Amino acid sequence: MTGTLHIPFARPWITDEDRHAVLEVLNGHILTHGPQCKSFEQEFAAFLGGGHCVSVSSCMAALHLSYLHFGIGPGDEVIVPAQTHAATAHAVEWVGATPVFVDCDSRTGNLTASAIDAALTSRTKAISVVHFAGIPCDMPPIVDLAQRHNLRIIEDCAIALGARHRGRHVGLFGDAGCFSFYPVKHMTTGEGGMFISRYEDVSQAVAKLRAFGVDRTHSERTVPGMYDVPSLGLNYRMSEIQAALGRSQLRRMSAVLTQRASQFERYRKLVDGLPQIRLIDTDVAECQSSHYCASVVFEGEYAGKRNEMVERLNTAGIGTSIYYPQPVPRMTYYRNKYGFVSNDYPRAEHISDHSVALPLGMHLADGDVDRIVAIMKRSLTETASGKGRTQ
Repeated sequence: MTGTLHIPFARPWITDEDRHAVLEVLNGHILTHGPQCKSFEQEFAAFLGGGHCVSVSSCMAALHLSYLHFGIGPGDEVIVPAQTHAATAHAVEWVGATPVFVDCDSRTGNLTASAIDAALTSRTKAISVVHFAGIPCDMPPIVDLAQRHNLRIIEDCAIALGARHRGRHVGLFGDAGCFSFYPVKHMTTGEGGMFISRYEDVSQAVAKLRAFGVDRTHSERTVPGMYDVPSLGLNYRMSEIQAALGRSQLRRMSAVLTQRASQFERYRKLVDGLPQIRLIDTDVAECQSSHYCASVVFEGEYAGKRNEMVERLNTAGIGTSIYYPQPVPRMTYYRNKYGFVSNDYPRAEHISDHSVALPLGMHLADGDVDRIVAIMKRSLTETASGKGRTQ
């Protein structure tokens, strides 16, 4: 097999309009505390269809701010999916609370209300909901459960921009939603994130918390340079450069989501029927996925050969990733602190250990999905026969 292709797993889509938007800011004299962030927040809320936004430096910053605002800390427990990025759990750790890991649904990789319910204790104060691979969780029963037990819901929407359940955008079900604009996401600000809440007073408080706890913005100061600090705060602000890039990128989100959905459906058609292989299922009733990636799970005789498959795909010029490389409780920090036991989270372990994420996005050319699946099929045959395997 020769490396004739070069299809990266992901690549930011940067246009001349993006460059112009950034240069306009650089040609001015306001690089922070300016109008770009405010406009970006308003336009992002409009795209989601509601809520009150606060631009921040990363998705993890938004998660951290969420727990700080709601007063969650030492002695409290937060339900956290085992199948997620480490940042989801890190935000809980940084406020001194305890993450209680819960296994995922094997079909979607998401938390379910029944699994959450089984993990609740008298110390549970919040539920961290992650929309795995951009597939919306079944939110109504989770919301009902949270209301019955007086629990906060913090939605980690890092790779779920464009995902909706029953027409409502994720991030607008719970008490807070947190989005990422890292370079390989649906849109980028280089680094950056967005906090959103349905409650204006929550967002107003978080806006102060992300900026040192200062009591008034620059535009609110009658005497320049005069302000007070009535509470602790952090510096989790977004710059005007990042916001300008985000505004430009946001204008193309409809095209991005349309192309990703089309590419995913092509993967579905080509992979359907292949023996001992399945796509993480985004075909969930009343849900619209963000189609972040096409995550393929190898079963049966291929289950233990995922890494070999990755090597073959990469050698052929196809970039891949893994979501996620291992369940968070199995990672060294959490394993050492909380005592991971093998098979505690069998469904999360199965997805982590036996899946590979294939490319989706605007960087794929026509026919690339067909080429990727053709190479994967050939690799499956060669893997089964042992042909061409490096020793």
